[in-house]
Amino acid sequence: MRVVARAIEMIVWFESDGTPHPIRFRLKREDDEWCTINVEKIVTVEKEKLAGNHMYVFRCQSEISGLKRTYELKYEIATCKWILFKV
Repeated sequence: MRVVARAIEMIVWFESDGTPHPIRFRLKREDDEWCTINVEKIVTVEKEKLAGNHMYVFRCQSEISGLKRTYELKYEIATCKWILFKV
């Protein structure tokens, strides 16, 4: 997987303790078109602390352009921002 670190728009549901569960996200491609991707499977969920920022790291799988792909999503707890980190 390669690092892309792009901001994305996410649809998510939260448990009562604040744990997020991603459902679907969209990002803008280089040609300014929006691409929507459904999160089909969450393989692992980890918590990490990067440069003092607490984050959830989700390793997920989805079908993208007809191929099953694995990617990483990061959720920064303090700023509530989602990042497509690796593809």
